[in-house]
Formats: sequence, structure tokens, C-alpha cells
Amino acid sequence: MHAMQGKTVVITGASAGIGEALAAVLAGRGANLVLAARNEEALQRVKARCEAAGGRAVAVPTDVGDAEACRLLVERAVEAFGGIDVLVNNAGVTMDARVDEVRDLSLFDRLMRINYLGAVYCTHHALPHLKARRGLVVAVSSLTGKTGVPNRSGYAASKHAMHGFFDSLRIELRGTGVDVTVVCPGFVATHIRDNALGADGQPVRRSKHDESAGNMDVDTCVAITLKAMERREREVVMTTKARIAQFLKLVAPGVVDRIAAKAIQDRQR
Repeated sequence: MHAMQGKTVVITGASAGIGEALAAVLAGRGANLVLAARNEEALQRVKARCEAAGGRAVAVPTDVGDAEACRLLVERAVEAFGGIDVLVNNAGVTMDARVDEVRDLSLFDRLMRINYLGAVYCTHHALPHLKARRGLVVAVSSLTGKTGVPNRSGYAASKHAMHGFFDSLRIELRGTGVDVTVVCPGFVATHIRDNALGADGQPVRRSKHDESAGNMDVDTCVAITLKAMERREREVVMTTKARIAQFLKLVAPGVVDRIAAKAIQDRQR
């Protein structure tokens, strides 16, 4: 409970969902929060929530797809709290379209820039400060970073890239005292799919599925993530079914393909 007391934690994608919930819990444990997202109004709301929970917080409007904005985010964090102990790369956008339906190919650029390059930019600029405090890098990935998923091709590609980057970085950081934790949630009851990019490259605005039905709740996801952070675990695959699927992928990959296809079909009914 006291592992995060006085620690400075930068969270991207902090204006809603997993990022907001994680920030609020960390604030209650005495952490200093640096909250990053594009929506300044939403960030101010989360900042107030963190302060009400007993933490200190600053809101830094940031588009993680802009490398310079990520540099300024890190600079602001150091100015506010003197350094960085934990960087949580949580910002992300998904998609909901088959490849052969896509009419605006720029959606693939956007997915890669936000989900993958945003994490690269923030991590690169934060590394000197994380090394100084023997800190922790957290990558909020997805089960789609482990296996392909229909209608999510660009999202899966960006999360696969994220995995490759952070697995490589972990090796490079051996001996520095900085650890890398990758967390892989499955379907979580957030509004990320309301803003999924459709075939025209625009947000769909309303998920086709009731996100409260059959999904992991945000609080459970955050609790698992916090435990992984405190233990500085290498990687966490959040559900038993997903862990079994990872084994099946090695011995019967076609079965995993069918499971993934059925999961998406069931969600679109």
C-alpha cells in the first residue's frame, strides 16, 4: 500500500478509463500524478479527483503522437516534482473495421502514431529521469498485442509493435535499475470502443456492444496493474482464458484464430 507513497507517476491517456482509475487509486496511496491526455477539461476533472483522494497532481494537455509534446510533458513532470519514478504508457485508440472495408488508410498511421510511437516518444524522453531514480516503465498493451484479432488489424499491429519495442528495451536496460512491465488486458468496460476508428477513419462514437456486459471491470484491471507495478513484473496477461490461448497458439494456432473470430462475432450481435 505504501510502495507508491511520494513517487512521481506520469500517466498518458489519463482523462478516462484505465488511466483515470489508475490515477485516482495512486493518488489515494500518496503518489504525485502527472496527468496527460488531449482533453484539457477532462484532465482537470481527473486532477480534482486525484487531489480529493489525497494526492498531488498536475494536468498536462498532450498529444502523444507529437514527439515534441511528449518532450514537454516530461519536462513539465520534472519541473513539478523533481523527477520521474514511473511512466505509464496508457494512451491508445482502437479501430473497428475489416481491412477490405477501410476507405481512409490514414487510420493505420494514426493507430501506429498514438499507440506505438506515442509510447516510444514518452519513454525516450523520460529514460534519463527514470534511470536517475531506478524507476519503472509500464506499457498498457492488450491481448491483441499477443495474437491477431479480426476488425482490429491496425490496433493489433500497433500493440505487437509496442511489445517488440518494450521487450527490446527491457534487455537494453539490464543493470540500470529500470524495469519494464507490460500489462495485457482483454476486453475492459471502458469507452475506448466508442471512439474506435471506423472504415472512414472517423470515430464510430458508439460501440456496437454493451461494454458493461461480459467485460472485466476497470477496477479489477487497475488492481491487477497496480500489483504488477509494485512487484515490477515483466508481463501480465490478465485472464486465465488468455493465458491458455497463449499456450494454444504455440501448439494449435488455428484454434486461437477461431476463438478470436468468434469473440468478435459474439460482440457484434
